[in-house]
Amino acid sequence: MNDLASDVSARRADILARIANAAKAAHRDAHTVSLVAVSKLQPDDRIEAALAAGQRVFGENRVQEAQTRWSARRAQVGDLKLRLIGPLQSNKASDAVALFDAIDTLDRPKLAAALAEAVQKLGRAPEILVQVNTGEEHQKAGVAPAEADAFIRAAREEFGLPVRGLMCIPPVDEAPAMHFALLAKIAARNGLTELSMGMSDDFETAIRFGATQVRVGSALFGQRQ
Repeated sequence: MNDLASDVSARRADILARIANAAKAAHRDAHTVSLVAVSKLQPDDRIEAALAAGQRVFGENRVQEAQTRWSARRAQVGDLKLRLIGPLQSNKASDAVALFDAIDTLDRPKLAAALAEAVQKLGRAPEILVQVNTGEEHQKAGVAPAEADAFIRAAREEFGLPVRGLMCIPPVDEAPAMHFALLAKIAARNGLTELSMGMSDDFETAIRFGATQVRVGSALFGQRQ
């Protein structure tokens, strides 16, 4: 094993241990929390090191970059799971449905319609998460918290999408705990079981509030070059 592979493997083991400790402290089973490796913009050698370490769930921000990185690897890694964690343009919905196992950033009716059409056309239904803009920041995608219930209902009933949970990205200048608590509350009242929240700096807090997926990039791969 080379130095890079050893480093990524050690980082992953440390993150998994921290996930387990955070879950134990919250009286939860660590197996209910999935580590999503944020692989956007990472060079191939780091991706290969993560795969060699046993990582199988990866999060990507852009459809085209993900196609380049993962299309060939799909055939080589049978248990690979890809999640789209970045904003999705409606005209890329078909490509996203074809490639990803989950789309975590549904946030508007136009995109819901495009995804529903792609699901029908391709006969493939990725898991869907609705992105909630818990901080109501103008520069961020996501449904406003006050509109989340109605949007979730419409995504399920009008568009027939398999909505499983919610995702959020808290404001960088606010304590994340209240945003995680808000997301968990919205999920609970809508019968949703998946919560994608928490990143490298705050995933342990997210686990305390019920995260089932934590999105970790720099803590796993190191800083992007």
